[in-house]
Amino acid sequence: MDGKERMDGVTDFLLELRSEEIPARMQVKAKEDLARLFNEALAKAGLAAASVETFATPRRLTLIATGLPLATDAVSEETKGPKLGAPPQAMEGFLRKTGLTQDQLIERDGVYFAVVEKAGRQTAEVLAEAIPAIIRAFPWPKSQRWGASSISTESLRWVRPLQGIVAILGDEVVHCEIDGIVSGAATMGHRFHHSGPITIGNAGDYIEKLRACHVLVHFSERCRIIRDGAEAAAKAAGLTLVADEGLVVENAGLTEWPVPMLGRFDPAFLEVPQEVIQLTARVNQKYFVCHDANGNLANAFVCTANIDAHDGGAAIVAGNEKVLAARLSDAKFFWEQDLKVALDDQAAKLAQITFHEKLGSVADKVERVAKLACWLVEEGIIEGADADDAERAARLCKADLVTGMVGEFPELQGIMGGYYARAQGESDAVADAVRDHYKPVGQGDDVPTAPVTVAVSLADKLDTLAQFFAAGMPPTGSKDPFALRRAAIGFLSLLLQNDLRGSLKSMLIANGTGANFDALEEFLIDRLKVQQREAGVRHDLIDAVFSLGGEDDLVRLLARVKALQAYITTAEGANLLAAYKRAANILKGSNPVSPVLDKASDAPMSGAEEQQMPQTGEEDPFVDVDQGMRSAIAGNHGRTEGVVPEGAAAADIALLGALDVAEPQAQKALEAEQFEDAMAALATLREPIDRFFAEVMVNDEDPAKRAFRLGLLARFRNAVHKVADFSKIEG
Repeated sequence: MDGKERMDGVTDFLLELRSEEIPARMQVKAKEDLARLFNEALAKAGLAAASVETFATPRRLTLIATGLPLATDAVSEETKGPKLGAPPQAMEGFLRKTGLTQDQLIERDGVYFAVVEKAGRQTAEVLAEAIPAIIRAFPWPKSQRWGASSISTESLRWVRPLQGIVAILGDEVVHCEIDGIVSGAATMGHRFHHSGPITIGNAGDYIEKLRACHVLVHFSERCRIIRDGAEAAAKAAGLTLVADEGLVVENAGLTEWPVPMLGRFDPAFLEVPQEVIQLTARVNQKYFVCHDANGNLANAFVCTANIDAHDGGAAIVAGNEKVLAARLSDAKFFWEQDLKVALDDQAAKLAQITFHEKLGSVADKVERVAKLACWLVEEGIIEGADADDAERAARLCKADLVTGMVGEFPELQGIMGGYYARAQGESDAVADAVRDHYKPVGQGDDVPTAPVTVAVSLADKLDTLAQFFAAGMPPTGSKDPFALRRAAIGFLSLLLQNDLRGSLKSMLIANGTGANFDALEEFLIDRLKVQQREAGVRHDLIDAVFSLGGEDDLVRLLARVKALQAYITTAEGANLLAAYKRAANILKGSNPVSPVLDKASDAPMSGAEEQQMPQTGEEDPFVDVDQGMRSAIAGNHGRTEGVVPEGAAAADIALLGALDVAEPQAQKALEAEQFEDAMAALATLREPIDRFFAEVMVNDEDPAKRAFRLGLLARFRNAVHKVADFSKIEG
């Protein structure tokens, strides 16, 4: 990259904003914001760069723009003025506004226009104005004022005190100033490896000059060095690094010259649960942990220094070992103290912790969860579990919330409870349930399958959902303060992955909340659509099955949906859907006279369903049928075998025969939950219904034929409705 002016009249630009340490978590967003604000400033001035790249280290935020024109284009600005013959006051005001005289105006179509030719501006001038504006408008999540000027609310704010600005266009400094900080060509290298300023010639030599001064400006390069170096350090000690990309990214945001180093800690600390050690190392110290050859946690860690030490890092490692030892000593103390208190005694303290002001204490929630978990097992919804184990696990599942360890590391709730339960002699089933009852935490998390764990986890999530809905506190819009959407996804995942069959309403009644069943059921169906979207299940097909009503076994509902999707996406299914919509549309006018459609009739379509149907021109087929015939038709819909009219077409008889076979087959398959067989039964109607529409006129002049054919269509529509409400299906 050459910072000098090129033959094509463009050049490159460098902007570095150097400050005290920028928090690692803010750096990625800061790079994006700098690029956005810079491009917006250029666009406002009529400029554009060929490319813009941004960089971030703990001490600097940098932008390099290539292919930047040296000046903006000249422009002609036209301003519309008064009409010919307008009052003198209007003309005088317009002339004052434009700074022109009347003879300089242009008249066009009876209107005066002021045309001003504006010369292009130098890009350096544009940038000199833009840089301070970008700095003042920068959207840091948190920022501060500093120095003597900070007494004023108008003083400069930055994430940490701003110390320097490098602004170079081509080989020339872009002069600007903000809050006493003047732009220049000098920056600083690594805090320890290079003292004194570095003079930057242009954008082309910036990256390599800083590299020579122990600053790697490329975030991706620092990540690679940390990732590869940490793995190599562990391998050299005969260990395996526990991969943690989040730590790689965080350490890259904390260092300008990263150097991974391996340290050790006292093996006695391995008596503490490994999750505690890993969390202590990761959260408090930003260290990686290692496994030994057997896959067990080793008494080793990898830290990332920000210096290439002369002693090979021995002093740095020793210092980090000392700090980690102090942290692990605290963790070991919490562990040992917690083990001295029985979980039952810890659980008793939950009565003093409020779950929610409207829903009582955590102890109240535990009582509900225990009863529901036991009920789920006793009712056979969850098989293979002991009801006493489920109740016991539920009564202990929240006890670790009042332990010292979870107070220090809230992320370990549940995990520590499992350890404490096992240590005090609880069965593996109970201890595992205490440990895993929060799972799944969200989409993609592991879903428990152990029966006791499933019972407690399902009861816990359903209680949360039911109680907040019963109290009138469902999620609204983007607001979900009690994480009910996450609880719903977890609840659904447990049901579906474990194939748990049961009535949702019965579960709510067992939990003591059945009043808000409809609202919660609709909420869960919405969450089901979200969850199943990734699996490729169509939301409209879920609506088609759910809208039939009476189906609150969500596992069975989804099975019906999947069978429907497998059929409706075939050419045969698409044709049947088209035939259904045509039949339903024709039957719009038949609702007043068809209260009985067949021997096991569904209700006629609702007005809302009818309004969704496209018009075909065959509406109101009863227009010429007298009242006596209407009554006869109403009494004979679905009992067509006794009223086959004289002269009925072969297509009429074929559809009648197909319905007589398909209806009972579909009904029997639905009752046996053989949903694919139900679809197969419907599929047999596709050919006769297509033939029916091709060969006969429903709106026949003969009222008897018309009534008979309407009966056939009503039976067809309602046979389909027993499987799904096809009016909800898109396409």
